[in-house]
Amino acid sequence: MIPLLIAAAVAAAEPVVTTRYVAIDNVCAWPNLATLRDGTIVATIFNKPSHGRAEGDVECWATTDGLFWAKRGTAAPHEASANRMNVAAGVANNGDLIVLASVWTLKKDDKGLSLVEILAPWISRSSNGGATWKVDKESFPRAAEGRTQYIPFGDVLAGGDGALRVACYARDLKTRQDGVWMFRSADDGKTWNVQSRISDANNETAIFHLGSGKWLAAARSLGKTKQRLDLFRSEDDGSTWTASEPVSGASQHPAHLTRLKDRRLLLTYGNRIKGQFGVLARLSADEGKTWSEPLTLVNDLLSGDCGYPASAQMRDGKILTAYYSNGAPAHRRYHMGVAIWAAPVR
Repeated sequence: MIPLLIAAAVAAAEPVVTTRYVAIDNVCAWPNLATLRDGTIVATIFNKPSHGRAEGDVECWATTDGLFWAKRGTAAPHEASANRMNVAAGVANNGDLIVLASVWTLKKDDKGLSLVEILAPWISRSSNGGATWKVDKESFPRAAEGRTQYIPFGDVLAGGDGALRVACYARDLKTRQDGVWMFRSADDGKTWNVQSRISDANNETAIFHLGSGKWLAAARSLGKTKQRLDLFRSEDDGSTWTASEPVSGASQHPAHLTRLKDRRLLLTYGNRIKGQFGVLARLSADEGKTWSEPLTLVNDLLSGDCGYPASAQMRDGKILTAYYSNGAPAHRRYHMGVAIWAAPVR
């Protein structure tokens, strides 16, 4: 652990950030967080200090106290001339850790390595908290002809019927337009099928089950909207979706959604506006119908190559938000950073 900053909130409406540190050094990370039944928080990450232009694996690291992290295992080792870097992860109904990991093939060019083709996701499963893994390389559905293979993103979560859900996106090779689908697993993550299309104009999408079959999805937009977060809702356990109001400004993405112990929803998301590079958060006390003004968790990163936050609430009520950065003032290389903070009271 490499300490970076200890900061206090400047106003009552701001979060109280008590600790910031480098949790995992020399990785691009794009962290996903999952909380195991014993309270351990597991971060699933890309393990190389490159924005995908390096051969690399999907690793799992864990913390029991929010301060010190240790590597547990490798959920998806890479193939030759490829990386495993895009993931979704979560805890199955039986307590197993589930990781869905897709891959880019790579080729050498005059700048080193470049991304070539997306291959289908693997389904990785661990029954011992991420230490060892069983990997199914064939069962995840292949995309339709004319599209890239599906890219998983965000959390694996159970719906109102107990079946697991995950969001994946894929690109139309002719129009270059991304779309987002919800996948459903009726066998606790062993096999998956497309349940519905969330959007035909978004990509990286965070989903959250509100309860009783109601869902929210915060999706990264494209094109004229300049990559904001669009909000979508489902009232029928993910079978159909309707668009709601955007929940961020331009260059603020992608998102993570979770529920705090006081029942408020927490939305955390990256901020790639020049001069503000970092992580923002918003709170909702009415199931995502309205949101607080943005709360600043981190705003001093060195470039827009940052963000992708995920959050988990610890036993003491503090919130742990992990993110990635290619440099901060006190640590000028890729790392997974962590901010531990307290949300403003109602």
